[in-house]
Amino acid sequence: MDNYTVYILASGRNGTLYVGLTNNLARRIFEHKQKTVPGFTRRYGVDRLVWYEHYRSIAEARQRETSLKRWRRAWKLSLVEAMNPAWDDLNDRLNA
Repeated sequence: MDNYTVYILASGRNGTLYVGLTNNLARRIFEHKQKTVPGFTRRYGVDRLVWYEHYRSIAEARQRETSLKRWRRAWKLSLVEAMNPAWDDLNDRLNA
């Protein structure tokens, strides 16, 4: 079972981006949407899940998260567009 998820949130299409890591994607996205945790995503209204990948180990997930955080913005946009060209909020799929 894949226990860790690296994800990208956006404020909107081509908006502010946030890269994160969690062991419970549904709970974490709920926290972002409810703005329960102070920080970057609450301050900038970044709560739309636009991309994610699952990993079996925390080490793999951390490595991917660190790598993505160093990527140029254009590369992140391309990554999102490949999985989610309409920039839909993928949280709706998690809760379906």
